[in-house]
Amino acid sequence: VIADGALDKTALTDDVGSEEDLYEDFRSSNHRYGHPGGGGEQLAINELISDGSVVYAEALWDHVTMDDQELGFKAGDVIEVMDATNKEWWWGRILDSEGWFPASFVRLRVNQDEPMEDYPLKVEGGKEDDSSSGTRRFGMGQTTKDQMRTNVINEIISTERDYIKHLKDICEGYIKQCRKRADMFTEEQLKTIFGNIEDIYRCQKKFVKALEKKFNKDHPHLSEVGSCFLEYQTEFQIYSEYCNNHPNACMELSRLTKVNKYVYFFEACRLLQKMIDISLDGFLLTPVQKICKYPLQLAELLKYTNPQHRDFKDVEAALNAMKNVARLINERKRRLENIDKIAQWQSSIEDWEGEDVLVRSSELIYSGELTKISPPQAKSQQRMFFLFDHQLVCCKKDLLRRDILYYKSRINMDDMEILDVEDGKDKDFNISVKNAFKLHCRDTEEVHLFCAKKPEQKQRWLKAFENERRQVQLDQETGFSITEVQKKQAMLNASKQHHSGKPKAVTRPYYDFLMRQKHPTLPTTLPQQQVFMLAEPKRKPSNFWQNISRLTPFRK
Repeated sequence: VIADGALDKTALTDDVGSEEDLYEDFRSSNHRYGHPGGGGEQLAINELISDGSVVYAEALWDHVTMDDQELGFKAGDVIEVMDATNKEWWWGRILDSEGWFPASFVRLRVNQDEPMEDYPLKVEGGKEDDSSSGTRRFGMGQTTKDQMRTNVINEIISTERDYIKHLKDICEGYIKQCRKRADMFTEEQLKTIFGNIEDIYRCQKKFVKALEKKFNKDHPHLSEVGSCFLEYQTEFQIYSEYCNNHPNACMELSRLTKVNKYVYFFEACRLLQKMIDISLDGFLLTPVQKICKYPLQLAELLKYTNPQHRDFKDVEAALNAMKNVARLINERKRRLENIDKIAQWQSSIEDWEGEDVLVRSSELIYSGELTKISPPQAKSQQRMFFLFDHQLVCCKKDLLRRDILYYKSRINMDDMEILDVEDGKDKDFNISVKNAFKLHCRDTEEVHLFCAKKPEQKQRWLKAFENERRQVQLDQETGFSITEVQKKQAMLNASKQHHSGKPKAVTRPYYDFLMRQKHPTLPTTLPQQQVFMLAEPKRKPSNFWQNISRLTPFRK
């Protein structure tokens, strides 16, 4: 990598010594920059603390700990930062508790002077210490609501400008240089590592221009930015593709950085672009964090926007819109993770016939045992049914090993209408039924009759059929689909697991999961911490079979 952008074949060779020389040459130059949580911002935090100012941070995620030296808290708690000299672990206090906590779990409050009504400081008698805390809470004096709104608006504008610079640095500092090294990177590798970040960069450039047009430089609190978020809410859905690909990017980077020449290459790209001291995987996490931060910023903006303000209704609508975007991204991520589980389920079914489930489906809506009554002799059969989007799969239990399932048939749900059947004699099948319903094919007039054991089971099935149609409609409206490559990869992975020695039968925990499975519809509102789960710090991984029903988005 050289400054004028030309390709220098001798810049990075397979000779480790020459790479180290290049790396040391860059390191010995003046390209040294701090980064959030360290460098300039970290120094500023400590200067404020040493000057006697109180610095507050707001918890983004729960921090659960059994260590008495660490500070536990829940998402939304406000923490007084007492020491930030370490860039990864800060010392803080909540009421009477003090301890270390991970800096990545919090964000500094925009309005440090905001009163702490919900988090009063305590004295020995258990009463609020108004006399001493008043000065600490308000600093130079109580700020007005307009000033609070100004602070939030300024943060939104400044963070957008910083974010644009990050995206530009990635596109020009890394991707541009990587494309010149065809001997090191294939186009497929670059697509895996960087995803659609160039599309995001183009979208964000237009978005920040729209924000700046609405920004009132003389009176920032009068700025009307809510309409910008409403205008771009649909375009922000491109983050879904990026977030879904991000785990693959991390794995590919981890594989490449085991080779020295890639480590030195990436570091040379960073230094040449004069980027802050964060590794490439840190830069690639930025879009994931950004799309999850918008609802936080808008919630804070709404808090300091008077109902009479011209921007109030737009900010309120923008907050809901960006929550929906975050929810949609989380839902799509969960659906993509589901296809691996569906592929594994299919590989465990004996005597499978016809096309794979993933050809048409990507979601298990409901499952359970029903009695199927078939014409013309009205023969009844106990069967296990699995309702996916677009299809209902019928299986038979093994007579001896009840956890083994055999494929029997499937029904195309796109052609069916659901008919509720009253208890009593059915005129079509000429038999008495209880807790029954029918599936009627509109095209062929074919009728399928099913009976549940209990009335509540019947109601759950009727609700599940409604949810299936609703899911199909939602997928059509949002354009959700699984690519052929993703389907094939999921089936390939399932096949490899089967051939590696796993038994063909459904394992007991997974079978129990399918028996108990209750598939709630997507809620209209989600808790704050669930909406922003995409950017949650990485937790200790647990056993796959224990987590199979959680269906959570990926964690970082």
